[in-house]
Amino acid sequence: MKRIAIIFFISATFSFGSCDVLQQILDEASTQSTLTNSEIIQGLKEALTTGAVSSSNILHRTDGYFKDAAVKILLPPEANVITENIRKVPGLGDKMMDDLVLRINRSAEDAAIEAKPIFINAVKSMTIQDGMAILKGSNTAATNYLKNKTYNQLKSAFAPKINNSLNKKLVGNISTNQAWTQTTTLYNKVAPFIGKPKVNTSLGDYVTRRALDGLFYKVAEEEKKIRANPYQYTSDIIKKVFGYAKNNL
Repeated sequence: MKRIAIIFFISATFSFGSCDVLQQILDEASTQSTLTNSEIIQGLKEALTTGAVSSSNILHRTDGYFKDAAVKILLPPEANVITENIRKVPGLGDKMMDDLVLRINRSAEDAAIEAKPIFINAVKSMTIQDGMAILKGSNTAATNYLKNKTYNQLKSAFAPKINNSLNKKLVGNISTNQAWTQTTTLYNKVAPFIGKPKVNTSLGDYVTRRALDGLFYKVAEEEKKIRANPYQYTSDIIKKVFGYAKNNL
């Protein structure tokens, strides 16, 4: 009898493919029990905090924005006419505009780390009603909740940091704001003579909005990963809450 049990266990193990698969099945089975309200809130807060911290860290790295096509900050739409005309200047135009884009993204990267504590503090106000709606919601329900609740506050808190960053001499001993102001001021002087409209010389608000959009995009990507495969995370509460949602909701 003992021999038959051993053979059955070995056969079952190979039929499932690996011990990892068996472990995942056991993990999934453990999520079938009903979640308490406190567990739901704890799991969601931990997941949001994990996503926010990871997103901030990723974007804060050198080229975090600049080399990620999904969040890279390009020049404002009103700068298109500048780009088209300045790029025509041999040996100067392309370098000047490319340098401006690099400066803008360096500023966003420099400021991204400041969003982390703001996000973490914002997560603390989540209620059980919010939690249930998020748990049963879309793949980005938690991110949408966070954005709706905190966007204006984050913008107000983040804008000064972005502007401070734009004023730092990050490249070539010239700040991003100085480079943008010099470029747009020069262009605005000649714009009437070439039949083009003048452009806004203020860059801070635009970069702040784009930087936050990129940050929320990254948080949403992290949330999708957690919902798709909660068992890859080391946190037991994330596994339990999102495993339950995946298998029961």
